[in-house]
Amino acid sequence: MKKQIMIAGFALMTAISFGQKKEIRKAEKAVKAGEIGEAMDQLAEAEPMLASADNELKAYYYAIKGDVYLANSGKKDFEGLKTAAASFSKSLEIEPDGDYAEFAKTGMQNLRVQLVNGAIDDQNSENYKQAAEKLYVSYTVSPADTSDLYYAAGNLLNAKDYEGALSYYERLIDLGFTNIKSQFAATNKETGDVKKFANKTERDLLVVSGEYIKPEMVKSESVRPEILRTATLIYSNTGQLEKAKAMIKEARIANPEDASLIRAEADIAYQEKDMDRYNELMKEIIATDPNNPEIYYNLGVGSAQNGDTEGAMKYYKKALELKPDYSSANINMAAILLANESKIVEEMNNLGTSAADNKRYDELKQERTQLYTDVVPYLENALKSKPNNVEATRTLMNIYSTLGMDDKFKATKARLAELEAKN
Repeated sequence: MKKQIMIAGFALMTAISFGQKKEIRKAEKAVKAGEIGEAMDQLAEAEPMLASADNELKAYYYAIKGDVYLANSGKKDFEGLKTAAASFSKSLEIEPDGDYAEFAKTGMQNLRVQLVNGAIDDQNSENYKQAAEKLYVSYTVSPADTSDLYYAAGNLLNAKDYEGALSYYERLIDLGFTNIKSQFAATNKETGDVKKFANKTERDLLVVSGEYIKPEMVKSESVRPEILRTATLIYSNTGQLEKAKAMIKEARIANPEDASLIRAEADIAYQEKDMDRYNELMKEIIATDPNNPEIYYNLGVGSAQNGDTEGAMKYYKKALELKPDYSSANINMAAILLANESKIVEEMNNLGTSAADNKRYDELKQERTQLYTDVVPYLENALKSKPNNVEATRTLMNIYSTLGMDDKFKATKARLAELEAKN
């Protein structure tokens, strides 16, 4: 009797397995025919019996499920793509070398193409957070290609998710990621410039045409210095000074003349009140390119962020010596000067009506007039290179009005109306 029961049970399990396989095959045929809804229905019928299936059948089920969700998702259905990724991974986890392993691996490669293409679309529409998520899933699908993790980190940086970006950069540093690749290259016969090509065929055709000479393989530059620099700056900007100091040492070995790294080290020295080291590093930054207004402007921004207003003004003025119409430097100079207005106005409002108060009021009024007079050339120069700056135009218009410069006030008012009509 027991033997008969066992045989009957075995027969039942065989029937269930056969039924499942039949439904999975139907799902496979349906997805090939583009009948995604039918494929989903067949998978739904097979799923409840999955617990009793053998590993081969389970691997088959998840491989087909991945294929169905991949076909259904396109580039835009990220949740569907994640389901496809999980399904292919599950299939390979169950039977890494089974009958359906190659099918699942091919599915994963196709999935990766979809994820990367979707991420590119997201980047182009400035949806950096979702681009990073897609690239990270692509990395989990194919961990051997660490470049997806690198690009995911860059997108998180653009999304201002510094903590998330840092975690990816830390992982890349631990992995020793460099992104160095061999590339097909040749030299332009006319210009002497070396050009890199996507593939050997494209390069060789241009060499045969005579347009290019000296076909060769070249190595791309390592991105490790950039990763170290970015991680250092994030550490520094988020107050993790000890980690920043430790990483700066390695980063500066890789990038000895990188002004942004020297700037980061200088910021740390300033925060630690090590002014001798700070001033030494400031000189080092300037020495990298002493006639570059961008360097002085960036030093001005850094000084302002550290609360060193006098230092900021000194650097902005130097930037303007080198480039008088440098709009950002002009605007920042105007902003620093105008920041003093609130103190003047507050004191004026708190004065009484005594003779001494009236005298002080007149003094403050003159100070305010002088402040506005000092600001005017900075805003005028800013608008020479960036004439469509609405806020700078509005501020200048109000100052002209206060100073009684009626002709300039009317002209600037008309210009402001013109700009606002465009927006």
